[in-house]
Amino acid sequence: MTHHLDTIARETGISLSSVASTAKLLAEGGTVPFISRYRKEQTGSLDEVQITTIRDRMLQLAELDTRRSAILKSLEERSLLTPELKKKIEAAVTLTTLEDIFAPFRPKRQTRATKAIERGLTPLADWLLENQCADPTDEAAKFVDAEKEVATAADALAGARDIIAERVADDAPLRGRVRKIYEEEATVSSKIMYGKEEEADAQKFRDYFEWSEPFKSIPSHRMLAIRRGEKEGFLLMRVEVPLERVSSQALPDWVKSSAEAGKQVSLAVEDGCKRLLMPSMETEARLMAKKRADETAISVFGENLRELLLASPLGEKRLLAIDPGFRTGCKTVVLDRSGKLLHHTVLHATAGSNNQLYEAAVEVTTLVKKHDIEAIAIGNGTGSRETESFIKKLKLPSSIPVVMVNESGASIYSASDVAREEFPNEDVTVRGAVSIGRRLMDPLAELVKLDPKSIGVGQYQHDVEQRALKNNLDDTVISCVNAVGVELNTSSKQLLSYVSGLNSTLAENIVAYRNENGAFTSREQLKKVPRLGEKAFEQAAGFLRVRGGKHPLDSSAVHPERYALVERMASDAGCKVEDLLSHEADRKKIDLKQYVDENVGLPTLQDILSELAKPGRDPRKQFELFSFADGVEKTSDLQVGMKLPGIVTNVTAFGAFVDIGVHQDGLVHVSQLADHFVRDASEVVKVGQKVQITVMEVDLKRNRIALSMKSKPDMDNNRRSAPGDGGPSQSQNRGPRPGGGSGPAVPNNDWFSQAMQSARKK
Repeated sequence: MTHHLDTIARETGISLSSVASTAKLLAEGGTVPFISRYRKEQTGSLDEVQITTIRDRMLQLAELDTRRSAILKSLEERSLLTPELKKKIEAAVTLTTLEDIFAPFRPKRQTRATKAIERGLTPLADWLLENQCADPTDEAAKFVDAEKEVATAADALAGARDIIAERVADDAPLRGRVRKIYEEEATVSSKIMYGKEEEADAQKFRDYFEWSEPFKSIPSHRMLAIRRGEKEGFLLMRVEVPLERVSSQALPDWVKSSAEAGKQVSLAVEDGCKRLLMPSMETEARLMAKKRADETAISVFGENLRELLLASPLGEKRLLAIDPGFRTGCKTVVLDRSGKLLHHTVLHATAGSNNQLYEAAVEVTTLVKKHDIEAIAIGNGTGSRETESFIKKLKLPSSIPVVMVNESGASIYSASDVAREEFPNEDVTVRGAVSIGRRLMDPLAELVKLDPKSIGVGQYQHDVEQRALKNNLDDTVISCVNAVGVELNTSSKQLLSYVSGLNSTLAENIVAYRNENGAFTSREQLKKVPRLGEKAFEQAAGFLRVRGGKHPLDSSAVHPERYALVERMASDAGCKVEDLLSHEADRKKIDLKQYVDENVGLPTLQDILSELAKPGRDPRKQFELFSFADGVEKTSDLQVGMKLPGIVTNVTAFGAFVDIGVHQDGLVHVSQLADHFVRDASEVVKVGQKVQITVMEVDLKRNRIALSMKSKPDMDNNRRSAPGDGGPSQSQNRGPRPGGGSGPAVPNNDWFSQAMQSARKK
């Protein structure tokens, strides 16, 4: 364990003491959010990223140790373990090095070399390597044996070459050198599979029908796109270097003469490189590229998810939430300030007869007045802009904002077990509309009910390694939930399950206890929840809030273990804890240095003082109202050169997708994100960011929109994205929701004005 700590400290640049303390806290059951927030003195104020890095590297090194033990056991059982070999294995610091050392001893399936060994040709292979200046004819003749299927001296030499070839391919130092050549010099190429050129499904990969680029610099999205094309049977991918480049690394080590025996060895080396070593290295390179692409894609997904989860909440408002549709109407619900469903109906506000439009107008105005509606949420799916136009024409009070809400994944939630449990007596359309409204109130609280992969901010999420993706996304959700804090008396069990120290079982127990005994009156009461022990309480309590709790600090991020310390501060300042929370003058009386001891240092004391100034502060930005451009509601309304407001819906390695209110997201290629060179799109834009864009190109046939965020885009030199930028699906069409369908737009203004006049008279 100690040598692992040294390794991590050296790799990360984090002090050994901080690494050791963090590893100890993790081993004791500490969570990343808890350690980063409440154990700063022990870790040296490491942040979540650093603590996560230590945790993950500890797991990797543990896996390395497990594999090392398995290899040693295998060698020992087969009486192959020598002191020198054991020393090499114990000194290996990477899994690749370990496997290279083990390669010559790994139990092999039947190969040409193993067959030659079974025929007794190993001595001939050894003789060739040791006597390269000699003529091997006579020596080879000694191994001719019809019973062993060695009919001639040539057969014997061929078998000996097979043995040498396998030794060459298993040579650890050579593999290391060749691996580096592949990493630095290999080329990735792809071509269309023969006979697939005209197939319709193959056309999404047409950028890769004849494509190549350096292995070391291929972007993650292109690698994943090519691999997907290969998996679907349309592309053939290779990772290659010239044979001469590989054989030149092997020949000097193995070939010592140009005489006849030396020529046999040379042939064996060439064969070992071409037939065995290069395919092995290509396989490794493909796996390396996949891992590298996965890491990038997973990182992009995690960052996008973080921005989405930490989107600005509107807060507790009485809401009218609408899930738009044409044929089946707009599913409409009324929610109270806590998100409770009060009423639901269907409005034919985007299509239908004059009478249906009239009735919809009257019903909306009635609901707004009856329930004192404070905001209106509209899902951004099919019919969203038409529904928005309908609502805005009703002349409702200007104090009621009309907000378009990203509804990605709402249909998945509405059909989920979670939704059925929340609304057992309502159908999926009602549940979907409720989810849209709650997303506006508090995006984090609602989105945690979904599998993050269904939210729509990923890049090739189904192609990457799923366990790694899940771990990253779980870490992201946990980080966001604990950064914001959770209201103990109103949160769902799904939200509670992401709190540090809790799990789904404890979350269910908390909700059950709450339902049976009423609202929690203090954090201390958590200890009465079944199966919630001291460790879980320690990890969770600081992230749970009890509004109006018995202790003034129950609604803050101050951990209960520090309540006594704050009470002492208040006593020393001649006031109550409540006064420290409400009066700056009392807080200024506190001299933090007086409270430093072996358990509490300045970092924790400074956090406490900051929390006293703004107890329970929500770290998310304040909500800002956004509106799409009027009159631009569908792709055909767009004109090249238009300047429009938009919202970033997804950030990828090749650019950003932006919703401009036409139901089809446009792509801002990475080259169009700024006036300066941009290497990484996430450096410029984030999911949910409000931006101003210029329309560069509209392809109605392919349903693609090219956008620019440059201050002065060059309209005559619109740069196409590099082949494959965007992969098989370069556009982001949210598509019709189940039951939505398509239909006509809202009737013309003259008719609508007349209908509204009638509605107002009634």
